[in-house]
Parts: sequence; C-alpha cells; structure tokens
Amino acid sequence: MVPLSFAGHRLFVAGDAALWWPARRALLLADLHLEKGSFFAAAGQMLPPYDSRATMEAIDALVASTRPERVFCLGDNYHDDAGEARLAPCAASILQRLTGTLDWIWIRGNHDREVRGRWGGRAVTELEEHGLLLRHEAEPGETRPELSGHFHPKLRMTVRGRRIARRCFLRTETKLILPAFGSLTGGLDVDHPEIARACAAPPEALVALADRLACFPVGASRTMARKRA
Repeated sequence: MVPLSFAGHRLFVAGDAALWWPARRALLLADLHLEKGSFFAAAGQMLPPYDSRATMEAIDALVASTRPERVFCLGDNYHDDAGEARLAPCAASILQRLTGTLDWIWIRGNHDREVRGRWGGRAVTELEEHGLLLRHEAEPGETRPELSGHFHPKLRMTVRGRRIARRCFLRTETKLILPAFGSLTGGLDVDHPEIARACAAPPEALVALADRLACFPVGASRTMARKRA
C-alpha cells in the first residue's frame, strides 16, 4: 500500500481502487455496481455473469489483508435497485460472511437509491466520519473535506508511444474522488466537464504504482508524474 494524504488524514491506497484508513480501521470502496452483468443480460446484451463474484472476491482479499473493523461503500453498490435482490448466490455468501463480522455501511447512490442491506450492513444517504464527509457524488459547493465516487475517473496517457488508461483518484484541497471498484465498471476521462464541475477547482489525478503515488495535474501533459503524493 502507498500513502495518500488528504485534509490532514493519512490514508493508504489499497490495490489500485480502494482506500485504507488506519486511524478508523476502515476500508473505503466506491461503485461496486454488483449485478451489472445480469442487468444487461435481461435487456439482451450478454456480458459474462461473473462480475459480482469477481468483485466480492476482490473485496474479500482486501479485507483479509487490511483486517478492517468497518467498511464504507460509497454508492452505486448495485447497478440497479433490483440488483440487491438478485445478487448471485456465490457473491451473496461472501457478502453475508463479511457483513456478519464487520460494521458495513452502504451509502446510497444514483443507481441504487433503494439499497436496504438485504445481505447485511446498514444503509445511509451520507454521513460524516471523523471530520470527513462520505457521500456518493461530490457537491461543487461543499467546502468541508469530502470523499465520494460516482465518476469512475480514469487517466488516459501516453507511455513510450502507447496510449494507456488507468483507474485513478482525483484530489483537490477539499475533495477526494475514488475510482470505481467493480469488475465491469467503465471510466470517465479526468478531463470530462462533469468532473470539472464537481471538483470546482482543478484536481490532480493520483495513480498507485508499486512504491509510490504518481500525481498528474489534470489538463497537463501526461507523459510523466509531476510529484509524489
């Protein structure tokens, strides 16, 4: 894990899309979009039906490595309101085991406004935890430190003549936006106008490397990291 500082808090990037908050013994995830595959299959667009299992297995591995006491899921936990009820049995089994031993908080998103905690955990619209606001979508006028998801930010850059895309975090002085954690989630370019509107100030894109966090000013040349986090 590599350190990431935000609003006076010391956090760590776990994997490439989650946050570990040691002071609160908490794991933070955004945009799982569980049952996205089955949602599209019902409409005739066949996707591999293993997305929920893959996502829950990845969460299970992170829980095993970080040993949290609580987990915060920052919205769009399911791809649609009915996804909670049709969660694949293999994924539901992992989820029930985890929620049975951890303080698991579902923050509702625009895709799953009706999430209830059918497989355990408790659902809220947003909350404040130790001086940080946790919600699904960043609010442009919010001046308090805020953690959110929603935009699935991705940084697209040129490396050795090749175009690549990486999930990334976005950070301003008061906002930290997490990338999507789910296995079938796409991504919005960090230069997208909706991201600029939500951030209110130009953010920097943070990409986890093996031993450090590479920082790229959004809108600047993306051929090298500018500084460490």
